[in-house]
Parts: sequence; C-alpha cells; structure tokens
Amino acid sequence: MSVGTDPYGIGGEQAEGHVYTVTGGDWDSLVAEQVERDDERIVVNMGPQHPSTHGVLRLMLELDGETVTEARLGVGYLHTGIEKNMEFRTWTQGVTFCTRMDYLSPLSQEATYCLGVERLLDITDQIPEKASVIRVLMLELNRISSHLVAIATGGMEIGALTVMTIGFREREVVLDVFELITGLRMNHAYIRPGGVAQDLPPNALDKVRDLVAWMKKHLPEYADLCNENPIFVGRLKGIGYLDLATCLALGVTGPPLRATGYDWDLRKKQPYCGYETYDFEVPTWDTFDAYGRFRIRLEEMYESLRIIEQCVQRLEKMEGDPIMVADGKIAWPAQLSVGSDGIGNSNEHIKHIMGESMEALIHHFKLVTEGFRVPPGQAYVPIESPRGEIGAHVVSDGGTRPYRAHFRDPSFVNLQAMPALCEGAMVSDVVVAVASLDPVLGGVDR
Repeated sequence: MSVGTDPYGIGGEQAEGHVYTVTGGDWDSLVAEQVERDDERIVVNMGPQHPSTHGVLRLMLELDGETVTEARLGVGYLHTGIEKNMEFRTWTQGVTFCTRMDYLSPLSQEATYCLGVERLLDITDQIPEKASVIRVLMLELNRISSHLVAIATGGMEIGALTVMTIGFREREVVLDVFELITGLRMNHAYIRPGGVAQDLPPNALDKVRDLVAWMKKHLPEYADLCNENPIFVGRLKGIGYLDLATCLALGVTGPPLRATGYDWDLRKKQPYCGYETYDFEVPTWDTFDAYGRFRIRLEEMYESLRIIEQCVQRLEKMEGDPIMVADGKIAWPAQLSVGSDGIGNSNEHIKHIMGESMEALIHHFKLVTEGFRVPPGQAYVPIESPRGEIGAHVVSDGGTRPYRAHFRDPSFVNLQAMPALCEGAMVSDVVVAVASLDPVLGGVDR
C-alpha cells in the first residue's frame, strides 16, 4: 500500500537513496557495496528492538564511516496511556498506574504523586512521622536497586559481564526486602495518599540490617572490577561529554548533572519527607563524561546506605506508631487493617464492618468504590529519583479522581541530550552514551 492510501501512513517520511536491511554479521558487505556506490553517507536505525537502547528507543544515526554526524531520537513505541487512564480512577487507585511507568524506580513515582495529592488535600503536615520515615527508607532502597541495574546493564553492553551478574545479584537482595514489606517485588502501590499501605512486618528491620551489611561487603567489588579495569575505564573516560551549560539548557538532572560538578539534588535543595533531618552528602564529579556518571551512581549507593541506617534507628523507636493520616475520610483501605496476604482486609476489620457497625460498612464501601474528594486546584511536588527530577503535576476539579495527572519524567528530559552526546563520536560510543543516561522507556512513553 502506498503512503498516500494508507490512513496510518499519511505524513510519513519517504526513504531517500538506497535502503539496506542489516540483520547482523553483514556489515562488511554493506560497507563494500557503499564504497562501490561512492556514497559513504549511511543512515542506520539503532532500535527500537535493540538490547543497548534500554528499552524500545529508536535512534536514527547518520554515519560517515563509523562516525556519527547526526543523531535523532524516536520515542513512543512503549506508549501505555497511563496518564490518561489515571483520569478514570480514584485518587488512590492512581497509585497503581503511576508505579508502573519507570519500572526500575516505581516508588519515586508513587511518592511524587502522593505528595502532590496531599498538598491539594492540605494534609502535608498531618502525615505521621513513621510514614515519612518508611517512605525515605523505601526510596533509598529503590535508589540502590535502580543504580545497580544502571551499572549492571551498562557494564554488560561494553563486555563486562561479571559486573552484570553481580549487579543483579545485589538487586535481588533489595527486591526480597521490597517483597517482604509491600508484598511485591515491583509495582508496589505501597505509598498511598496519607501515608503507606501497611506497617512494616515484625522482621523487616532485621532484614534491612542484613541488606546494609551485605551491600557494604559487596559494593567495593564494583570499584575493584571497574576502576582497575583499563578497558572499562577507557570505554567510559572522555565519552559522552556533557557540560554544565548544556545540562542547564536542556533541563538535564540527576547523575549526568552532578557529573559536571554541580551538587543539585532535591533531597538537599528542596527537601521533602523530612530529608533535611538526615545526614548525607551529595556526590559530584568533574569529568563531564560517562565515567563520571558511573562514579556518581557508585558513590550515591553508599550515601543511600547511610540514610537507610538512620531510618532503621528511627523506626526502632516507633513501634506501634500510626502509618496513615488520622482522617478516616482519606485513609484507605479503612483503618489500614490488611490481611496476611497484603491485599485483603484482616478478619478483625471484616468482623467490625460486617457485624458490628453499619456506618463502618457504608464508609468502607464508599471509600473503596467512590474514593475521597480533593479540593479544586493544582500542585507540583518534584523529588529526586535515581534518574533525576521527577514530578507529578496533579490537577483536581473537586471530584474523586484526577482531572489531570502529568509527570515530568527525568528519562524523557535527559534523552534530549543524546544528540549532544553522540554527534561526532563513534557508533560504538553511542551505546556507552545511552547507558550513561540510564533512560527507562516505561517512564518516557507513559
């Protein structure tokens, strides 16, 4: 079917020049044919099905030999409609959608969304201290697990397979703790408007202490494997140059920004969840390259361990403290009394609403099916995710569901820097440049 008669192809781009289909292993023959044609300009599609684009990202690279002369990005291949779907669910149900965007840092999305809803409800100061401490604990555990994947996959793509295997080994330890606390390894929907879904299990703090000890023992292996490996360092140093002025012009945040020497971290600059009460540093580097971004993530995991230890010390003294706002019109599910499976309500709560109080049953039914109302207005509360600034712009028309929920995702914004990182570099360096930004396409194509 021609483009003119295809309703889905109208406005599409027409290929210019000779088109090759490269399936792997035939690069030499392609180059030889190009030489015969006396045309060294080649346009290559890297992705969207490519293991080194960190998801279904499409890179359109114009090459002169093996040098990238122009780089363009194509996104949208993983579009899920999450933001639109949230307009048809209650404020609490929205958490189960936004947690699935960036699947490597689900708790950051839950946190920024809930903080925005709480600002609209004007209950920010009513959130129990224990709930805020648990949120910080979970966010920092999530930061470690996300950075581990960034280093593991980045190492794998340049041939350092051992880094990949030990990276996922450590991540499994973190996911085990997530499963213990939330019931799920990923997509937790654990942070809710007003607090968190349920209290920590009795043995959770012991497991977190074991995790900290494990990480302190094994994190030095990354420095030993990477910093002492001349091939690893050679592939990263001087690659993907991105200076401070470019970061500020494009809105780049997170490790790429801090690798320019600028200590911008919202946990320090615009504290939330009580981060101003924790003792930690913001690591920076001054090499402006992929190596600096790797070192930033490595150092940040140590700082996260410091914060986690402080959370454990505080939680030891909060046994029995509330973990959800006291307003029964907002707390969901009612009384936060959940069953052993982490999903249904406990037998005690079912007995209360089914056999003791008709008012409690009616309230539970309305809260779960209809949800609570949020006063009209809009709010934006950014936080520091593992990839940079993430913020939820939540808008309410006074109803029981969001009028609009739009997310400022750091992967989407940081990807704007890809042409600056790649143009003038070798094709092999494109893989390193993408890995150094650590994009997750689930957050880009939300």
